[in-house]
Amino acid sequence: MRIASLLPAGTEIAGRLGLAGRLVGVTFECDDPAGIRDRVPVVVDTALSASGTPAEIDAVVRERAAAGLPLYDLDRATLAAADPDLILTQDLCAVCALPGSSVAQAQAAIGTRAQVLSLDPHRLPDVLDVITAVGTAAGVPEVAATLVGELTARLDAVAAAVHDRPAPRVLVLEWTDPPFLPGHWVPDLVTAAGGTAVGAIAGGRSVATGWDALPGPVDVVLVAPCGFGLAGERGAQAQARAVLDRLPARVPVYALDSASYVVRAGPRLVDGIEAIAAALHPGAVPEPPAGRIARVR
Repeated sequence: MRIASLLPAGTEIAGRLGLAGRLVGVTFECDDPAGIRDRVPVVVDTALSASGTPAEIDAVVRERAAAGLPLYDLDRATLAAADPDLILTQDLCAVCALPGSSVAQAQAAIGTRAQVLSLDPHRLPDVLDVITAVGTAAGVPEVAATLVGELTARLDAVAAAVHDRPAPRVLVLEWTDPPFLPGHWVPDLVTAAGGTAVGAIAGGRSVATGWDALPGPVDVVLVAPCGFGLAGERGAQAQARAVLDRLPARVPVYALDSASYVVRAGPRLVDGIEAIAAALHPGAVPEPPAGRIARVR
């Protein structure tokens, strides 16, 4: 089976299911399995600048949305040449990845009859269901069942480690300029890590707010800007430092590699939960590897 993954979470899931060798198309963001873009044609690119500030990126998103312009470009010729049997896409968020409607239009234009599987989890359990769905569609349901079992066991271990501890009130910022409160599965990550996500909308969309309207009181702040890693000039650590004076005083502030462990609905969400749990409940779970989460204040 030949698989085209039009979103990074799909590529990550395919890799964990042992399907990396079947991938014939990926996106510009796909980085798990490591080096996948060097081996597989990139069929999705973006109109967003990688060097933009959070405010600049937000402005471009709003301007293009108002003008009815897409944020992502699908290389139809390369997709047609790849001749996939299965296409992994999504309809959850037009800002996060190529929407499924674009895929349907491309199918009509290039004449492919590939099966299209839309990966649209809203809550954390849905992410596990998506892994099962990909495994079933790709013909490896047993592999998917094993992976889901392993991830579930890790979630159960975190739950057991923190169940008798007070749940700190956690403010998660999914964007910093303007500030966004998280939705979809992100509040579930905090809950699974033994915290209470304040002002979050579990299963819903993330929403913009103002610095003077941040929910409270809070015990911990997690800065996890959508699509950004931990380090670097535009990374989560830098963004957290830039807004420290706007956050509640004397409250611990952590930055997370959101691109890998928070907003990408794949197996590494469990890595993110373990990292958050280590921050919220020091000593209850093992310290995560470097590069996932860092204390900023």
